Amino acid sequence: MANVGNQLPTQAVSKPPSGKHGNVLPLWGNEKTMNLNPMILTNVLSSPYFKVQLYELKTYHEVVDEIYFKVTHIEPWEKGSRKTAGQTGMCGGVRGVGTGGIVSTAFCLLYKLFTLKLTRKQLMGLITHTDSPYIRALGFMYIRYTQPPTDLLDWYDGFLDDEEDLDVKAGGGCVMTIGEMLRSFLTKLEWFSTLFPRIPVPVQKMIDQNLKARPRKVAQKDPQEEEAPAEAGRQGERRHSRTPRRTPSPRRSPKRSRSRSHHRERDRHGPSYDRELERERDRQRKEREGKDRDRGDRERRRSRSADRNQDRRERKRSHSSSRDRRTERREKERDGGEDRNRKKERDHHKDRGVDRDRSRERKNRGEVDERRHKDDRDRHREEKKTKRSSRSRSRDRKHKEDKSRKRERSHSREKDRERDGEARSHKRSRSKERSHHQRESSNDHAKHSDRRRSQSTE
Repeated sequence: MANVGNQLPTQAVSKPPSGKHGNVLPLWGNEKTMNLNPMILTNVLSSPYFKVQLYELKTYHEVVDEIYFKVTHIEPWEKGSRKTAGQTGMCGGVRGVGTGGIVSTAFCLLYKLFTLKLTRKQLMGLITHTDSPYIRALGFMYIRYTQPPTDLLDWYDGFLDDEEDLDVKAGGGCVMTIGEMLRSFLTKLEWFSTLFPRIPVPVQKMIDQNLKARPRKVAQKDPQEEEAPAEAGRQGERRHSRTPRRTPSPRRSPKRSRSRSHHRERDRHGPSYDRELERERDRQRKEREGKDRDRGDRERRRSRSADRNQDRRERKRSHSSSRDRRTERREKERDGGEDRNRKKERDHHKDRGVDRDRSRERKNRGEVDERRHKDDRDRHREEKKTKRSSRSRSRDRKHKEDKSRKRERSHSREKDRERDGEARSHKRSRSKERSHHQRESSNDHAKHSDRRRSQSTE
């Protein structure tokens, strides 16, 4: 449906800078990351939309058609998918370092265009496209990320006063013109929760001077914009639909017919493209019918809630009188109950006094019993001590007697031993004398025998 061939020949576009000839479009900066934020690039490469659906798109025209159907904003993250509350410094907000989210289809398709290596003619077709402002916005953003800073003003020069509107925020709420968006691209580094490549200071000064010297053009109201409110309502319904709304460009002539582009797209895509259009129209109709049903249901609920509130008020009024009567009865019952409680308290205090007296008597009795028990214990201990002392004395006496007996016995034993020793010594002395006499007699006998021998020999 998105046709690249519908380009305006009267569009004022600056010539390519000097030193760059031909249709080849050079790249500035990192040729692999397209100078994107690392967090956004990693989320793009890991998203199933980029890996599965965009992988099937091989041509420039298919990518442009996908932009027409899928892109509804040009913010890097989808609404509500990135939470940066309470984060400061490098972890929050602009730089996108701390936490990721669901990357938007716009940035997935922007990186898909980078992988196709666009030519100068294709890029001019993007920024001068007439079907959707989001196709043009992605073309300008492609220029901001991939072209040298010195050439940015030459690319944007013919579009700084463009009055075509688009909503750049996820979920809506930030409508701006193409010219305002391009001025923010040139003067600010921040774009929602990411950063553009830095522009050198001398180049930035030159761009600022050029923008200050250029007066902004006042938007002229066309008679077509001041039409019936029915068309305004239709445009409001288109805004709420998922597909991007088509805003009439001031550069596009109202007499221009798109029959040729429509037939060309139908021939190129075949019956499947018509089916997709019918499905899209049916989906929009169903959405409108669902919205109408929701409105009717809301009105019915409101009427029912109003009736219920009236019934509740009447019931409250009817019950108010009965409540007053009940409160009077309760007060009377409370008064009677208070008297009863007072009597019960008096009886309870009397019972407490009796219980206190009884407890005092019990305490006194217990103290007396404890004293008696202590006296009995002391007496029993004294008796035990006396018995132990008498036993110890008797033991000492017995011990002394045993010692004396042992001493006498030992003394008598020693005397017996001395007597035995004397008797033994006497016996030994007698045996010695006997042996001495025997020896002497044997010697005399030997001498006598020798003498006889000697005489006999002679």
